[in-house]
Amino acid sequence: MRFLFIAFELVSFQLMFAQHQKQPSAAEIKLKLNKLNFLGSVLYVAAHPDDENTRAIAFLANDRMAATAYLSMTRGDGGQNLIGSEIRDQLGLIRTQELLAARRIDGGQQFFTRANDFGFSKNAKETFEIWNKEEILSDVVKVIRQFQPDVILTRFPPDERAGHGHHTASAILAQEAFDLSNDATKYPTQVEDYGVWQVKRMYTNTGRWWNQTINENTPGILAVNVGGYNMLLGKSYAEIAADSRTQHKSQGFGSPGRRGDAMEFFEFVKGTPSTKDFFENVNTTWSRLKGTEKIQPLVDKVIAEYKYENPSASLSLLVQIRKEISALPFSVWRDRKLKEVNQLIQDCAGLYVEVVAGTYWGTSGESTTVNFEIINRSPAEVTMTGIHSDAILYDTTFSTVLKNNVPFVKKSTHSLAATLPYSSPYWLKEHHSIGLFTVNDPKMIGKPENDPAVVFNVRFVINGEAINIPAPLVYKWTDPVKGELMRPFEIVPPLFVNLTKPVYIFKNQDPQEVTVLLKATKDGLDGKIKLELPKGWKSVPTSIPIDLAKRGQEQSATFRVIASKDELNATLKAVAEINDKSYDYSLQLIEYDHIPMQTLMPKAEAEALRIDLKKEGSVVGYIRGAGDDVPGSLRNMGYEVWEMKNEEITAANLKKVDAVVLGVRTLNTNERIKFFMPELLDYVKEGGTLVVQYNTNTDFEIEKDKFAPYPITLSRDRVTEENSVVRILKPDHPALNYPNKITSKDFEGWVQERGLYFPSNWHENYDALLSCNDTGEPAKNGSLLITNYGLGHYVYTGLSFFRELPEGVPGSYRLFANLVSLGKPKQPMGNVKAKRKSK
Repeated sequence: MRFLFIAFELVSFQLMFAQHQKQPSAAEIKLKLNKLNFLGSVLYVAAHPDDENTRAIAFLANDRMAATAYLSMTRGDGGQNLIGSEIRDQLGLIRTQELLAARRIDGGQQFFTRANDFGFSKNAKETFEIWNKEEILSDVVKVIRQFQPDVILTRFPPDERAGHGHHTASAILAQEAFDLSNDATKYPTQVEDYGVWQVKRMYTNTGRWWNQTINENTPGILAVNVGGYNMLLGKSYAEIAADSRTQHKSQGFGSPGRRGDAMEFFEFVKGTPSTKDFFENVNTTWSRLKGTEKIQPLVDKVIAEYKYENPSASLSLLVQIRKEISALPFSVWRDRKLKEVNQLIQDCAGLYVEVVAGTYWGTSGESTTVNFEIINRSPAEVTMTGIHSDAILYDTTFSTVLKNNVPFVKKSTHSLAATLPYSSPYWLKEHHSIGLFTVNDPKMIGKPENDPAVVFNVRFVINGEAINIPAPLVYKWTDPVKGELMRPFEIVPPLFVNLTKPVYIFKNQDPQEVTVLLKATKDGLDGKIKLELPKGWKSVPTSIPIDLAKRGQEQSATFRVIASKDELNATLKAVAEINDKSYDYSLQLIEYDHIPMQTLMPKAEAEALRIDLKKEGSVVGYIRGAGDDVPGSLRNMGYEVWEMKNEEITAANLKKVDAVVLGVRTLNTNERIKFFMPELLDYVKEGGTLVVQYNTNTDFEIEKDKFAPYPITLSRDRVTEENSVVRILKPDHPALNYPNKITSKDFEGWVQERGLYFPSNWHENYDALLSCNDTGEPAKNGSLLITNYGLGHYVYTGLSFFRELPEGVPGSYRLFANLVSLGKPKQPMGNVKAKRKSK
């Protein structure tokens, strides 16, 4: 039976392909040499990005020198976003990149399963039903067989102490996979590629939140001091961990660096227990592999003779080590150490290899220009003997001696292969279920992100040894403020087709404009664009010609769409036809400074709602919090939205709006809220309407008795079952009757949850309008509270409008319109000044 040990190396390579090349310092090279001498591995297992213990990972990777990886069940798709309005699939992509940024700092690697974070889950049973337990278990077993850890560490216990169904499930899956990974009858297709593997032992990284009394003397506990200081890196492991954890910026996890001893406690779960060390009775020397008798003394020698002022002096020994490793039989450790020594040879030679494209997008079959920059920054004997790329149909052989610090620069133009796949994230290429991503290529399962679209293999002879160095194709540019920036080169369709709204609301049969934005990624496109509409709908015209002569050119095509008379929740699609081929991919870009730019290519689709939606008022003031897309939904209803800056929230300006809405978590994130909340409450008192969306019950920027006219106590109460029954407590309340009549039907089709962080107690002046609960739990009546205050209306709601509105849930539009319309009809309260920002 032949085992293929290739995916591990690809996963490792992936972590750096979209980043700037960083030449390690002499001290960092010494750390890599030390790591070359240790053959032990640890897999840390939890549920989400930010669940991992970065102190433990930093310690294991940089002190114990272990090959250390984190397996996250999900990509964090169901969480909230503190830095922008992206949620669900887009947020999962952001959090994936934040994990990769964290691993680049703490020295770990990253794996995922296909599990989709569908939101908070209260028990593992629900989690497994939605994820499809067997599928995710197979993914966990695959990663174990692929990575072959000696030790598994779980972040959570396999019971309710974990505090989240996903957390509990991650521990259960890890324990079951521990037993299954060495059984050749389980998932036999995996066995053909990776073989079986028996993990030595498993521990749970016990948390203080479920065990307050644990210490180094607790029976069955392995206590580890992870607070040491690394002289080569110039930081403690806790400081490294803080930098790593701070990469989870979308979750607001900025962390302070700490110094001094830091104990972590690990509770024995399975396998062979140890008393002092994770690797007790595990052979972590080169002798764990057959045929390595010559390697151990060579590694010892290169470490002992390393010269900080001249790392290239180590090349001769490193080349000898590489020859010996290359001669070993295939195994995970053979490939892992070969990759390490290859990188050390490149580092010690100061060898810089970069291939830059003339543009960041390419289409299959077209020509693209590439620029090579290759430089040997050492006195070592380095000869470049050729360059090859399957993706760009390029293969050349030559012999060029690279003299010390003399760049090799070359520019050439070649055609991309005709069958290259689009570069959209692999787990988002197909429609997926609530709990499981669709991945058609089994070899991609576990990987954190796509392989590079185009890779050049540059061939060298260094000190007589032939070595290939892979170089992913990238695009670089210079920002006048940020300096040199980089993004991966990507394969895209020749044309992007973007509908300008995620949701279109048709209140009646009056024609409504639907605009499609077309963007060319190659020259010479002509054809037509049309809409695919629900049955009984029509567009005028039925199609519009496309005329895009140049790459990068854009064209706007506007249709007048007439809906049918029947209420409907359907999908509207845009499709371009060029040379008898159809193109229906849209373009979404995600850009933040702490992660590489991300490109998504979802289908060009939007929700089309034919609903009887009424509203009162015309101008809504919106004060943003953590980030959401509710302002866009309000505009969709027909409101003019003033997204008010802090300095614009004054008594005079508030008189110009019909209602004010606070974005999600405004009370948690806006440090100025305590100064302008009195103005907002006075606005209500004088006849205005204020709608406050959910906030967490911690980290307030305002005293907890100052954000409402009468006391409200927030809690962690939430209802996660999006189809749970909603009981109307006060059917005659105006908010449930005007201008739209709200019934139980309006709570059908909600996504992910009903709501979160509901108030648990409130003053008797509030009317609680709705009641709901998860299965087996008591009723929760705090999801929607309304009170009259003076002449106006104050609303506090934990309902997840920030999720429902962008998804086009009809009932959420009708109910939210009622909340904003409270106290109407009446004339608008004046005109807004021109300086107001409105989109």
